Amino acid sequence: MKLNEIQTDRSFDYGYLLKRIFPYIRPVLFRIIITFVLAIPLGLLDGVTAFVLKPYIDIVVNGQSVSYFGYNLTRDLVATIIPPGIVFFAGFQGVLRYLNTYLSDWISLTIANSVKVDLFKKLVFLDSKFYDDNSSGLVISRFLGDPDSASKQLINSIKVLITSFTSALGLIFVLVYNSWELAFVGVIVLICAFAPMALLRKKIKEVSNKSIVVGGNITTAFNETYKGNKVISGYNLQINEFDKVKRLIRETFSLQMSLTKRTGWLSPIMYIIASIGIAFVMFVGNKLIIAGRLTTGSFASFITSLLLLYKPIKTLGQDLTGMQGIFVALNRVFELFDFNSRIKDEGTKTLDYAPNTIEFKNVSFSYNEEREILHNISFECKKGQTIALVGNSGGGKSTIVNLLPRFYDVNKGAILFDGVDIRDYSLNSLRNNVSQVFQDNFLFSGTIKENILIGKNDASKEDIEKVVKASHLDDFIKTLPNGIDTNIAENGVSLSGGQRQRIAIARAMIKNSPIVVLDEATSALDNKSEKIVQKALDNLMKDRTVFVIAHRLSTIFNADKIIVIDNGSISESGTHEELIQIENGKYRNLYNMQFKNQENEVAISV
Repeated sequence: MKLNEIQTDRSFDYGYLLKRIFPYIRPVLFRIIITFVLAIPLGLLDGVTAFVLKPYIDIVVNGQSVSYFGYNLTRDLVATIIPPGIVFFAGFQGVLRYLNTYLSDWISLTIANSVKVDLFKKLVFLDSKFYDDNSSGLVISRFLGDPDSASKQLINSIKVLITSFTSALGLIFVLVYNSWELAFVGVIVLICAFAPMALLRKKIKEVSNKSIVVGGNITTAFNETYKGNKVISGYNLQINEFDKVKRLIRETFSLQMSLTKRTGWLSPIMYIIASIGIAFVMFVGNKLIIAGRLTTGSFASFITSLLLLYKPIKTLGQDLTGMQGIFVALNRVFELFDFNSRIKDEGTKTLDYAPNTIEFKNVSFSYNEEREILHNISFECKKGQTIALVGNSGGGKSTIVNLLPRFYDVNKGAILFDGVDIRDYSLNSLRNNVSQVFQDNFLFSGTIKENILIGKNDASKEDIEKVVKASHLDDFIKTLPNGIDTNIAENGVSLSGGQRQRIAIARAMIKNSPIVVLDEATSALDNKSEKIVQKALDNLMKDRTVFVIAHRLSTIFNADKIIVIDNGSISESGTHEELIQIENGKYRNLYNMQFKNQENEVAISV
């Protein structure tokens, strides 16, 4: 299934999402509690300045004699205590803010990294069909971008919400303390300011999902530009690629502006509502002062509290909008966790020996429901035999060998090792018994030695030296300044095709699997490189069961059985001598096309 098609639509099921993320929260729960506890006084302290304005104006400015909580405060005492007190509380709040920020960032990164680790584990165990269906850009966006958007910001956003909420509570207390009548007006205004938030939820989800898909396409375009730079240059595709990325970037811009267009009015609306509220409070406040029911200090304190309250309320609206985006990303993360590989590792048997027979029994296969690739394939291979698969491109040869290690599962029929369906074996034990050398082998960034040890990471020094020599890598390695510990670029782009093939052969050799698959391992090489690589392949094939996909028939004349694949079916099967005798046979036609006018020059190998 494609990543952009899976939709569980549970972005607003907050209980479900928090329950799913809780296993990642549990290990850091104590720190989270500390963070949230710190956020409470951090918010409440916002009201200190507004609270002390009342006694300061009433006593110091207006010279009134006022009693607070049963104490008569003098002008000198209030003038001496309040200014440094405000500085003290500001410093204390700054320390709390630093501790709170440090803890929330540590927690958020810890949770995000834990989610990424588990998602990557999920990714590496997904089947080949998943990688066929999804672009690299979309995979990177979903498996790296969504965890950052969700886990990394979740705790920080909740902390900010708590701070804003407690700040609002503290300031509302100051409002009520100064005048419950004005406080009632202020709270009604705040409720009106929050009403528009309910209209934004679905639009946030819709734009977030579309943005992820477009962002993945942009990442894919950059990856393709990097990997296909020679094709782009050779075919003068620079403008085409530029136009494609420019179109995608404009599409991203349109999506973001679409969200802004529908949500951007929230802040101005809140400004207007708050301004109306403040104007109304001032109107009522003036009447209360004139009536002697409110002091100027209380009114100044109230207005200051209301203005301060507007900030957390405004950010609370923005934070709630951002929080909804976080829950959308969180839902997308758990969509990935719920995405299951089509290859089920349910086998209970362990394959710890070289099978005596390998049988394809009435095997049919299709990559999708539209077209069947293999039709009722049946043949048998005995231990130590070499089976060659030949035929025109697209006939299904590579598909057949890809079924052996269960990169894909058959749709009908079965592949049997000594009469046992390979699905009854554990995946690890099955794949430990199959080595592959492809036409274009992927090499990882790192040293030559590290790439060889992929086949067996605990191989001894003697084993490494043995496979280096057997794969004819020794002469090449001697020319390198750091020898086998020389770093190679990603996918070995600094190496020739023959050198990459020999490293792949060494990797397969050190794995020492009884079954070897050679998928056109020499077809992309020049004659000189092919001869060296073929010698290395000869060493790899000794005493093993081998499946060879051959483009050049000269490499498979001595195969124990040659199977001709034509449009997903077996059209002919036999040795070279048997097949060459079939009048108008497929194999004979292939042979004639390759060796007409040069039959006597063919160097028979394998």
